[in-house]
Amino acid sequence: MTEATKASVPEPGKPKLLDQVRHRCRVRHLALKTEQAYVNWVRRFVVFHHVRHPLEMGAKEVSAFLTHLAVEGRVAASTQNQALSALLFLYREVLERDFGWLDDVVRAQKPKRLPVVYTPDEAMGIIGELNGRRWLMAMQLYGGGLRLHECVTQRVKDLDFDRLEVTVRDGKGEKDRVTLLPEALVEPLKQHLLRVQEAHERALAEGYAGVALPYALAQKYPNADREWAWQYVYPADRPSRDPRSGAWRRHHMDESYLQKAVHVAIRKLKIAKHAGCHTFRHSFATHLLAGGTDIRTIQELLGHKDVSTTQIYTHVLRTNGYAVKSPVDRFLTSPPRPGGDPPSSAEG
Repeated sequence: MTEATKASVPEPGKPKLLDQVRHRCRVRHLALKTEQAYVNWVRRFVVFHHVRHPLEMGAKEVSAFLTHLAVEGRVAASTQNQALSALLFLYREVLERDFGWLDDVVRAQKPKRLPVVYTPDEAMGIIGELNGRRWLMAMQLYGGGLRLHECVTQRVKDLDFDRLEVTVRDGKGEKDRVTLLPEALVEPLKQHLLRVQEAHERALAEGYAGVALPYALAQKYPNADREWAWQYVYPADRPSRDPRSGAWRRHHMDESYLQKAVHVAIRKLKIAKHAGCHTFRHSFATHLLAGGTDIRTIQELLGHKDVSTTQIYTHVLRTNGYAVKSPVDRFLTSPPRPGGDPPSSAEG
């Protein structure tokens, strides 16, 4: 190690490397999942090279690690690229060492694959196997093209029943967008929110600490965390410790709550597809295109940055302007089921 590199290695008493990564992720407002993934990749990189500090390493070590992932670990191209992104973040954002060799590292090419799509009967069949909050959530995934994380992190203020719209906040790439709220979901969702609001008011009376707010809104609006508009549409049954602040707060429903039920329904219906919750989003786009919806409209509804991403769903388009109707409203064959499973006494 050169004298210059030795001088760059953090001195004893400074934050540990992984803590520095976490801190920088939070400064950049990266999602918790991204933070966890980056910390994990940096840890694996350091351990792979026998706990050497990253400032002691260079292009040779980065390439060796990525090659190991591809050859020995047989990871997918997207996984290898995520590892590379984590290391680029480490050197450029945390260690502030933008070496020229980082630009020479080649990213693995992600293969072009067509998305798995449910037929309308399969989509509505799976939804028909669900009950309560799971039914509501799946209806939103298919009826509005939401990602699962976007669904569980919805807040009450993001629903517009009059305009049949859902505002997605901080979606992929930290982008906001507006998508569809199926008309068939309006009354069941209103009934669900009435029960959630009752539980929320009980929780306030019991000293509820409030919901977590994004960015610095908790300082700007000190009481907003207890206001009804900011509460999650699908709150968890019990408070839990915030993984970042350590405070006990009401979090949103865990994604596995719906994922497990959808997988059970797929097996029960004997649908021979490698599918899950995200398949509802692909089906939403494909079925809108098949119904003649303009591809630019679908691009906006999905939140795609470039229309070329949306074009994967079809090569033959029929436009009908902006007269968009949710596929749930076109394919629902039975009356909307009421409400949902009764929330626990702690739900709010």
